[in-house]
Amino acid sequence: MDEVFSYSKRFFDLPIKEKMKLLRNKKNRGYTPVLDSQLDPINQVHGDYKEGYYIGVEVPDDDSDAEKPFYTPNVWPSTDILPGWRQTMETYHREALEVAKAIARLIALALELGGNFFDQQEMLGKPIATLRLLHYEGLISDPTKGLYGAGAHSDFGFITLLATDDVAGLQICKHKDAKPQIWEHVKPLKGAFIVNLGDMLERWSNLMFRSTLHRVLGNGQERYSVRPF
Repeated sequence: MDEVFSYSKRFFDLPIKEKMKLLRNKKNRGYTPVLDSQLDPINQVHGDYKEGYYIGVEVPDDDSDAEKPFYTPNVWPSTDILPGWRQTMETYHREALEVAKAIARLIALALELGGNFFDQQEMLGKPIATLRLLHYEGLISDPTKGLYGAGAHSDFGFITLLATDDVAGLQICKHKDAKPQIWEHVKPLKGAFIVNLGDMLERWSNLMFRSTLHRVLGNGQERYSVRPF
């Protein structure tokens, strides 16, 4: 995990010209610049104050799965610029997926489905697993003016394993349908995972598990996070 954060910082420290050479492609691999995404367009005046990098399941072009929407070769920085970067990210992607499967077994038991329910081939046998590196600029958010590090949203997948540095910024709303919404700070805990439940799990569990509405408010400090979805 420490290596991933170190390599992530090294990438985002590159000149913008170098990062733009790796701009996200149509299959959602590669670099996304600041303001690229707007997660809460109703309340945001422009995009999020963050930049990111998407890494997915590595599938060669000549593989039959490459025709599917979310399977493709990844976009990798040159080894001349960032030696060892690809190997570190692939290792983390693989290990994080094992953690996600372990958590899925706990969820299956809670749903009284049997611990291996999600291990079945038709469930998580070939998951669409995406690793996203994020860097929040050292800007200050102001919800009253529609300025956010990341606008309010819930993740659309099964679960997200969020690892952060020691800089605060994440907020959650436990009761997303409440009026008004109550936002609570989540204290960063370096080396641990924050588990966000996604919209797909909410639907699959028939609302027994609710997806987590969350956002990020910048406080003037740079912030890094790593999210396997």
